[in-house]
Amino acid sequence: MTGLETTPLWKPSGSPQSENCIENGHVIRSPIQSSNGGFITSNNGGGGGGNVVMKCTLYLLKSVNFRRCVAALVLVTVLLICYYTSVVNSPFPNFIHRDTRPSPLVNCRMINGKVPLEGSTAPDHRSEARLRIDPKVLVFVETTYSRLGRDIAELLVYNRIKYKIEVAGKSLPVLTNLDKGRYGVIVFENFDKYLHMDKWNRELLDKYCREYSVGIVGFISASEETLVGAQLRGFPIYIHTNLRLRDASLNPLSPILRLTRAGDTAWGALPGSDWAVFQHNHSTYEPLEWAQRNTLDYPTDGIVQPPLATVVQDHGKFDGIQRVLFGASLRFWLHRLLFLDALSYLSHGQLSLSLNRMLLVDIDDIFVGERGTRLKPDDVQALIVTQKRLASLVPGFKFNLGFSGKYFHHGNHDENLGDDMLLRNVDQFNWFSHMWNHQQPHLYDNLTNLVSDMMLNKEFARDKGIPVDSGYSVSPHHSGVYPAHELLYMAWKKVWDIKVTSTEEYPHLRPARLRRGFIHRNIMVLPRQTCGLFTHTMYIDRYPGGREKLDESIQGGELFQTIVYNPINIFMTHMSNYGSDRLALYTFESVIKFLQCWTNLKLTSAPPLQLGETYFKLHPDEVDPVWGNPCDDVRHIKIWSRNKSCESLPRFLVIGPQKTGTTALYTFLSMHPSIASNLPNPDTFEEIQFFNGINYYRGLDWYMNFFPVQSNGSAKYMFEKSATYFDGDFVPKRAHALLPKAKIIMILISPAKRAYSWYEHIKAHGDLIANNHTFYQVITASDSAPRALKDLRNRCLNPGKYAQHMERWLAYYSAQQLHIIDGEQLKSNPVEVMMELQRFLKITPTFDYSSHLRYDAKKGFYCQVVGETRNKCLGKSKGRQYPPMDERSQKILQRYYLSHNTALVKLLKKLGSRPVPQWLKDDLSTTS
Repeated sequence: MTGLETTPLWKPSGSPQSENCIENGHVIRSPIQSSNGGFITSNNGGGGGGNVVMKCTLYLLKSVNFRRCVAALVLVTVLLICYYTSVVNSPFPNFIHRDTRPSPLVNCRMINGKVPLEGSTAPDHRSEARLRIDPKVLVFVETTYSRLGRDIAELLVYNRIKYKIEVAGKSLPVLTNLDKGRYGVIVFENFDKYLHMDKWNRELLDKYCREYSVGIVGFISASEETLVGAQLRGFPIYIHTNLRLRDASLNPLSPILRLTRAGDTAWGALPGSDWAVFQHNHSTYEPLEWAQRNTLDYPTDGIVQPPLATVVQDHGKFDGIQRVLFGASLRFWLHRLLFLDALSYLSHGQLSLSLNRMLLVDIDDIFVGERGTRLKPDDVQALIVTQKRLASLVPGFKFNLGFSGKYFHHGNHDENLGDDMLLRNVDQFNWFSHMWNHQQPHLYDNLTNLVSDMMLNKEFARDKGIPVDSGYSVSPHHSGVYPAHELLYMAWKKVWDIKVTSTEEYPHLRPARLRRGFIHRNIMVLPRQTCGLFTHTMYIDRYPGGREKLDESIQGGELFQTIVYNPINIFMTHMSNYGSDRLALYTFESVIKFLQCWTNLKLTSAPPLQLGETYFKLHPDEVDPVWGNPCDDVRHIKIWSRNKSCESLPRFLVIGPQKTGTTALYTFLSMHPSIASNLPNPDTFEEIQFFNGINYYRGLDWYMNFFPVQSNGSAKYMFEKSATYFDGDFVPKRAHALLPKAKIIMILISPAKRAYSWYEHIKAHGDLIANNHTFYQVITASDSAPRALKDLRNRCLNPGKYAQHMERWLAYYSAQQLHIIDGEQLKSNPVEVMMELQRFLKITPTFDYSSHLRYDAKKGFYCQVVGETRNKCLGKSKGRQYPPMDERSQKILQRYYLSHNTALVKLLKKLGSRPVPQWLKDDLSTTS
């Protein structure tokens, strides 16, 4: 529908039952009667009018005044041209308003009252069997790159469901952990791979499923061969493949439906031409979804066709294993819901998703916009009326209006009246602050100027009666929120006492399913979603892809699925989405009704602060931020601090562990003219200790202040050394997020020797626990010992579990990025070690350490040459001679590290080209 009418722009005067011409100011009645009381209109935009002109011409020619008839003809012709070009094919669309506002309309028998909404309730899938299985999915795929396998993994990630991917055909992974099953559901991307498993693995998998009541989800994979009545191997069920289908509906009595509601029929052609349908002759099978053959491909001559089962449930009556079989992939939106319900049902509730969804709609830039695009009084009235309707569907719903006061009353007369009407109804909405002048906060390098801008907006709010205590703000274009501009967070706290904000940019804009939240400087940052509308979206006929594309997002597409998958939804919209064709009002009312029709979700709304508190109760693991590299994302570069440069970030890290020679290596590296380290941290000397402690929460700007851009423009190899990084649980993930291309340097010595060296080191620094307990007492302390003693024990022993910590680093960095230094060789032959390190780092020109390092007999290690007979060595605390370790402690540590040293040998051989150090051979031979 275009909403266009065929009413002519000009209508002759006179009786509605006749067509008239005008002569000398008098009406001359035409004998030709009109069927509509005016011009006789036609589809060609002027045929009827031409008929009238011809009749008038004949009549006027009979009169004497020929010139006036010609003038009338010219006038009629001009008017007809104007009418045709404006209505049918206008070259001036910007100057002609077309009333095309779409009305929210969802054809749903439940919403339309044909079936009561209360008639469908969400079952509780929990049973006693859930206590014996973990909430994790095992997915068998054909290849690691298969399309359906990626779709399954994406859907699991979107809903934060744990999973493990295995390529079908290989050996089965370990399925149990003591007396508990590791997986709650088994999924086969291609069910044929399950049917043709080798006998040993098939029996093992089936036994696991029966013993732990674990169900199987299988997809019938498309193939070039079309099957008709083909029996699934070993089962009393048959399939027909490669069909085109339409009009899907659900079985409302199925016990699987929980998230999904059998609300109506999904009318229209279903995606793809490779559908499979099922036929069975056993009571174990029950259809979950039906569809009809596409009558365009399979004419029926008007004969009603029976529905075809496209998804079936196997109740397990045949072989004791419950299954859900899909006749098509996840391209059909309804299958995504059914897949989630199948996981919930087959896992006995272990993988059930909450049915509660919270919804907030922000309207950014409520006073910002060019003339002609802003809200008028009738738009504001429509906003209020629609909000009331939405509140009846979503308890607590209110639009959340963001304002930049500088642009108040910057429209035309009607638009300024619209601004006034918003303020007269200020209590109808929630409000939040933008920036006074809508400038991006990262462009401010001065806190005072940023605070001043915010104060102007606060004064405007107080003057206009807008609430100033929401505790919520959104930054223009997401600037300064992520990547974090510290001045913004400081100013927000100072002026507005902001407690929560939102952004689309963390960790990246795309893919949207991976947007997450974090907390920084006590401000909760929530993930923000888009609804498919953009700043410039004002008219439905200008929407990219047309109304069909927008409706696709609403009716099962991206917008619909966004709300289904996210417990907390904050949507970004703009003022222009609520004027003109009011597409935002149409979009949200439509999608909410569609959700009511097809899901059992319980929608509510709440202010941002409550949303933030709820979000982090649901996802406490997201509290800590993970700082990424802004230069890896074009969008992030545009909204990042102007005075920052990725060129200054370190290119390699020396990660430890402690007491293996990291300080000596730091000193040797600093001698190199092409290498530069970070500026010293006044709290921890040369070590920043960013990735493994409280310094991480100070933000990326704080970290980068230790790596200033070289004033002379020279590009040096920047590096950081923090010996506590090696065994930090979160360090590899954090380091890789910021420095994915960095090289990683670690130094290893005998773990027993390292543990004893650490004990003696802190004892020499006056540690009370070390001075009051022997080394043997420390390493044998039990878990019931005082906390301080246990902490010392752990700091002595845990870093020496080398293979365990290296595996964590290898989960993020490739083996080619990892360089292992033998700490004993670094001490005895540093020149060769440094030459090899330079080759690994590919640093040119090579620095000749042989003329810059010299053995110092007094210190017992190599030092920097500063004169013909003078050396510069490390401080008194380095190279200190300790008394020998007692024999009891040696034996304890030999046994303690036996398994860890064995694992290290295996890991080194797996990595290749890493020789096994002599100290490791000695430790293992002594133990044996």
